[in-house]
Amino acid sequence: RMIRFESDYLEGAVPEIMSRLIETNYEQTAGYGTDPYCRAAREKIKLECNAFDADIHFLVGGTQANLTVIAAALRPHQGVMAAETAHIEAHETGAIEATGHKVITLPTTDGKINAADVKNYVLRHRADESFEHIVQPAMVYISQPTETGTVYSLPELEELSSVCRELGLILFADGARLSCALACEGTPTLSDLARLCDVFYIGGTKHGALFGEAVVIKNDAIKKDFRYIIKQHGGMFAKGRLLGLQFDTLFTDGLYYKIGRREVAQTAKLRAAFEAKGIEFAHPSPTNQLFPILSKPQLDALREKYSFSVQSLLPDGGAVVRFCTSWASKESDVDALIADIKNF
Repeated sequence: RMIRFESDYLEGAVPEIMSRLIETNYEQTAGYGTDPYCRAAREKIKLECNAFDADIHFLVGGTQANLTVIAAALRPHQGVMAAETAHIEAHETGAIEATGHKVITLPTTDGKINAADVKNYVLRHRADESFEHIVQPAMVYISQPTETGTVYSLPELEELSSVCRELGLILFADGARLSCALACEGTPTLSDLARLCDVFYIGGTKHGALFGEAVVIKNDAIKKDFRYIIKQHGGMFAKGRLLGLQFDTLFTDGLYYKIGRREVAQTAKLRAAFEAKGIEFAHPSPTNQLFPILSKPQLDALREKYSFSVQSLLPDGGAVVRFCTSWASKESDVDALIADIKNF
């Protein structure tokens, strides 16, 4: 069989979620997220975030969460700033632009954007005599971790938040792989994210849920009529209790954090194996994504048994590739890959 490491959402759901879905299968509840399971999940998330004034909404997927939040937060003439590698720019088929909002890209070398670049762009816009003819930058989008597996430290997020508040910008954090970022040393906690961001979401699809993202809104202006925006963008899930039950389970007994720690620990083993062979990485990722730079013989050797994603081809036939671990990655599969790396 082919052993798959190309992404972290290839399997179903953690056993704890599957058990609860089966146990509650014949229960009748109200729809559209108004059920007891969604209420319980909201309260648990508020407690973890130390944000009892937050609004919590459950959506099915990351792209849906991104476009719904951005559509709700921005006026028609406004755009969102993001790294040139950001998911909303590179992997969402123009979903944000389809809502009528431009993605304004900022340069990056590590998948992150910094406060100075944000401030410089906004001040240049405001100083331009033709500013009314140019899309107004009104939001900063980041992902934690980034598309290149890097993470924002707490000081970095604090600096971004400070600049956003100084300039009146909305700070939005995409947390599709947030559990892995939380497992890394020196990164913001859920409480920090709630304190520093206007809105962010907690990813479930890539962390053991069948599907689902939990949007946490702190900014009162974004809270207003958010459910109307969800419905208008096709995100009002009739069987909402399926989302609430999954997040209620993920935030019981620290399961969400355990999943991230396991993924990061498994990836650390793979990283050590690549490093031992002198293989370099395109990005310094401490999370569950690795981006080794492989030669053509190494690629050919691994392709016989493993599935992984190719990020970019190199002139010599090699490539920058991505390996991901997930909540369901088997120790035996990780060990098999390590053994084959050793045989390079």
